Amino acid sequence: MQKETILCVDDDPIQLGLLRNTLQNDYTLVFAHTGAEAVAAALKHKPALILLDVQMPDMNGFEVSHKLRINLKTAHIPIIFVTSLVDEMYENRGFDLGCVDYITKPIFPRILLARVRTHLSLSQASRLEASYRETICMLNIIGTYHENNMGKHIWRVAAYSHLLAQTIGWDENQATLMEMAATMHDIGKIGVSDIIIQKPDKLTDEEWVIMKQHSRIGYDILSKISTPLFQLAAEIALNHHERWDGWGYPDGLVGEEIPESARIVAIADVFDTLSMPLSYKKAWPMESILLTIQESAGSQFDKKLVTAFMDILPQILELKTKCDSHPLPEIFMPYR
Repeated sequence: MQKETILCVDDDPIQLGLLRNTLQNDYTLVFAHTGAEAVAAALKHKPALILLDVQMPDMNGFEVSHKLRINLKTAHIPIIFVTSLVDEMYENRGFDLGCVDYITKPIFPRILLARVRTHLSLSQASRLEASYRETICMLNIIGTYHENNMGKHIWRVAAYSHLLAQTIGWDENQATLMEMAATMHDIGKIGVSDIIIQKPDKLTDEEWVIMKQHSRIGYDILSKISTPLFQLAAEIALNHHERWDGWGYPDGLVGEEIPESARIVAIADVFDTLSMPLSYKKAWPMESILLTIQESAGSQFDKKLVTAFMDILPQILELKTKCDSHPLPEIFMPYR
């Protein structure tokens, strides 16, 4: 496995030697002795992390940090200041410039190594999350390409699902995962003909059989990726048209056989779908939507979730207004 690259910047050869001895077994190291060399090395080597001294003769570390932050090619690189300046004023300035940590000399190897590992791990997690967000947006653009008005639908359903999940006791991490996964609940429609998707009239029995295949198509697409996010998205895609009474599809699951994630998205999906105009229908009045959801408790929907949904209705309507007033996001960005 390729080692991550760390740029070490200090005008003192002894300090650079200490950094080398501490880090060389675990990382690929690049060294710079001046601020100008540091900027050039960051552009050339694109390190995963920069260890940056502050007191240097040509350009101090704060100036180097500023130059790196205003350059789009280096702005994302995390910086740890390693310096003999112990005054709180300097530490505050470092964090104001966007550093992720501030370590004062003398350097203790075990502490330095632990801090480096922590920040590289956090940086990797941040990059992974950004990649997920970009992937989610790409999939949703593809999935809604042949459906008018459906772009904001998926983001509203995601926002409602997050709030409902939180309300019934999901922790914030799981609720956020739910929000990201819920955007992909209808991704399987990519495998259904445009003629059926865009048909302005009621579907025939034969067309309805084809339309219902989208839940399994979505599952087949999403389940290929083994991460928790996409496994949850696959679970939702497959099961969000199941009904509490067993008359849903594709598998006719009953009650708590249906994953809770899908039961949550089912309510959010129906609420939003009824509230928006589509090629085959007008938007329903809010009173009719709420009555339908309440009357469907125990048949189409989980009674417990319907009760929770009605309890948070003011927040749901506030989210709807917020979503409707914002442009479509270029990547996954929660409307909260």
